[in-house]
Amino acid sequence: MSRIQDATLLITGGASGIGRLMAASALQKGAARVVLWDINKAGLDETVSELGDRVSGDVVDMSSAEQIREAATHLPSLDILINNAGIIVGKDFADHTAEDIDRTLGVNIRGPMHLASAVLPAMLDRGTGHIVNIASAAGIVAAPKLSAYSASKFAMVGFSDSLRLEMQRDDTGIRVTCVQPFYIHTGMFSGVTSPIIPIMKPDDAVRRIMKAIERDAAYLRMPALVKLGPFLKGVLPRPVFEFTAGKVFGIYDAMNGFRGRD
Repeated sequence: MSRIQDATLLITGGASGIGRLMAASALQKGAARVVLWDINKAGLDETVSELGDRVSGDVVDMSSAEQIREAATHLPSLDILINNAGIIVGKDFADHTAEDIDRTLGVNIRGPMHLASAVLPAMLDRGTGHIVNIASAAGIVAAPKLSAYSASKFAMVGFSDSLRLEMQRDDTGIRVTCVQPFYIHTGMFSGVTSPIIPIMKPDDAVRRIMKAIERDAAYLRMPALVKLGPFLKGVLPRPVFEFTAGKVFGIYDAMNGFRGRD
């Protein structure tokens, strides 16, 4: 069981959204120190000021391996890393630019892998640590207008599984949790609609994430209907599954009104 009380955490994408809420929750649970990384300096400064003296922040672009490696040299000894930073490009793949593709994959998967690589040696030396990767239900079931985003989240799931299995095989004491939420009601997903699967409230999502960390869960798929995704994909013929996902659950139309952050 991972203890948040007295732990030191790093949360990327910590200036807003669920990153900010996870930081506040960790402090409420008695974390000794929380380090926040974000590219938004103004938002980061505001969050650090509001959360108090157990919180510090650094401006880091998660698409830059160089910035990640440099910033990691100044980190304290970490108990928990939460790879939360992410971006979304909500449009058809034919309309993606090279920059859209590179930045989405950079922030959403290459950055988390570079960061995990940077902090893992110290965790291995201590024989303890917890890496939490925030993926997405879009890493289980793809949908239109999510090509680069979904690709990055499928990759995050695969990375998490492989890393977890390596840590288990070698009995390292390091846990890996992969979080696969449906859409969460934050600015990042503004304009998204879902007729059947509920769009999650940020507070509820964070409560579940923190509980999963404390339980050392390998996966957190939320809300409950998301847990059906891997099973249905495995047992249903492709046309039946796509009819169910698209016409019954409305997943394939969810991004039609997407606006994202202003």
